Amino acid sequence: MRVRGARDSYTLFLLPGVLAFLAVIVLPFLLNTGVSFTDWQGVGSPRWSGLANYRELADDSEFWESFRHSLFMVVAMAAVPTAVGLVLAAALFDHVGRYFGARITAVLRACFYLPQVLPIAVAGIVWSWILAPDDGSLNALLKAVGLGGWQQDWLGDPDLALYSVMGVMVWVQLGFPLVVFMAGLQRVDPQLHEAAELDGAGWWRRFLHITLPQLRPEIYVVLTWCTIAALKVFGAVYVLTKGGPGGATNVPSYFSFTTFFEKTQVGYGAAISTVLTVIILALSLAGLKLQTRAEDAEEGTSA
Repeated sequence: MRVRGARDSYTLFLLPGVLAFLAVIVLPFLLNTGVSFTDWQGVGSPRWSGLANYRELADDSEFWESFRHSLFMVVAMAAVPTAVGLVLAAALFDHVGRYFGARITAVLRACFYLPQVLPIAVAGIVWSWILAPDDGSLNALLKAVGLGGWQQDWLGDPDLALYSVMGVMVWVQLGFPLVVFMAGLQRVDPQLHEAAELDGAGWWRRFLHITLPQLRPEIYVVLTWCTIAALKVFGAVYVLTKGGPGGATNVPSYFSFTTFFEKTQVGYGAAISTVLTVIILALSLAGLKLQTRAEDAEEGTSA
């Protein structure tokens, strides 16, 4: 009886979270999915169209181009920050922490994490000033050091705009993997590094054969989290380029926004966001599955 009463009390504590999850996530997603099967301009009564929006989406070159841009964002927000964050975290933990102390390490870690704290609108406006073609700080710096021929319209050139946005997103995203990996390094047994160092292994070899395997769970978490963030990126594109020039930086989330609110093709915009949600959910489940499989394999090896 006492165990059953304790379980009932735990259920009551979980109830507000479950209700909030249903009201904020599940119900809007179901409503959005329902709208995606209609032809609706946002006023009047929706007209049922079945799978027409999805058939149109499958042949929409603009959507697939925006999705291709999302793959570039995955590189900028997941692959590059994860790789660079791993190396920086290990360097801060092994060298800066050892020779300069924990306080300097904490200050540097906070500096790298600062872009994560800044509102993306503020960061985007600042970067738009830096990358401005006429009086931007980057072009002024290039001219000052004698590299005036390298000056570009960083956000206005269709061939450069996407890479410029990717560079900004690397700067924004780098702090998150760094903090996660530095936390993970706290649990690595220092005796492993000491033994390898006594055997003559250099820092890079110790990083590859000791640090990386020990941080495998954190790597899966970071890659999954950052990939999801890259697929749903919106604020930076909206502030920096608004999907331009000529759609060169358009991504599915911004494409759905403009279709929904500017073109007032509500049913079609809902179909875009539904497809994007399903893709993100599938990638999340795949990431969790891979992480669980890796952890089970590691436990089996250690046993």
